[in-house]
Amino acid sequence: MTTVVFSHPDCLEHLTPPGHPEQVARLRAVESALAAPAFDGLRREMAPLAELADLERCHPRAHIDKLRAAVPREGLARLDADTHVSPGSWQAALRAVGGCIAAVEQVVSGDADDAFVACRPPGHHAETARPMGFCLFGNVSIAAKHALDALGLARVAIVDFDVHHGNGSQDLMWDEARALFCSSHQMPLYPGTGAADETGGAGHILNVPLEAQSDGARMREAWDGVILPEVERFAPDLILVSAGFDAHARDPLAQLNWRTEDFTWLTTRICDVADRVCGGRVVSTLEGGYDLDALGESVAAHVRVLMERGG
Repeated sequence: MTTVVFSHPDCLEHLTPPGHPEQVARLRAVESALAAPAFDGLRREMAPLAELADLERCHPRAHIDKLRAAVPREGLARLDADTHVSPGSWQAALRAVGGCIAAVEQVVSGDADDAFVACRPPGHHAETARPMGFCLFGNVSIAAKHALDALGLARVAIVDFDVHHGNGSQDLMWDEARALFCSSHQMPLYPGTGAADETGGAGHILNVPLEAQSDGARMREAWDGVILPEVERFAPDLILVSAGFDAHARDPLAQLNWRTEDFTWLTTRICDVADRVCGGRVVSTLEGGYDLDALGESVAAHVRVLMERGG
């Protein structure tokens, strides 16, 4: 089978302040992990630049223009307490969106069996007209809308296992009846959304909050017992994964206690469902993960499953 990884050097030019958890070193840790001989079989491609029309599938043009204008010519600019931009951030953000779109196009066309998008900045906290939580644009949501509107798919599912709730994806998919958004996340935790009673305007949002200090066993209950059965019932034509690895026990920003093998298990189960309902079509994109060693290990485990299973 063919697994394609999209990335781009531009994603290293999105700079954040010293000590910021969403740092350039995250992507270098991912690149280093995927440089091991076990990953020689990956097809590696450069993430293209998204077009403004792609961004407009989820974000109003006035907001896009305002965000572009906020990017400084030098130094750093602060958008909120957590979210910063540097001179290279605009290009990096377009690569992150463009990589997700290109990955979807290759998997839907059959040019690849599945894909992983190793780009930054992440996207699942970006709301319709608000960048936040290290995120500028809704990378995965824009790719989902592209699959529906440009590629003609009838239904897509977004599954999010980042430790933080994907409030942006939820906001962008709130009234989209053709999309299912499912998330497990620690609660209470930033950004404070993701309660079980948040079900969306179309009733296609499923949130499963997890307690602090719970572990991989609790995660498996949530995914096997609640989330994956709902994905299977929805029968999407494509599964998009917001792959955050900050639920790892070593991550500094949260208190779930997943191990690297939990990401192997979860990726396998997502692929099993994809094999049954959508011909194995899976596109995964990097969200969080802030302990560099744990991030590298977990991404390697995740991508190894994509390579070995998939379509």
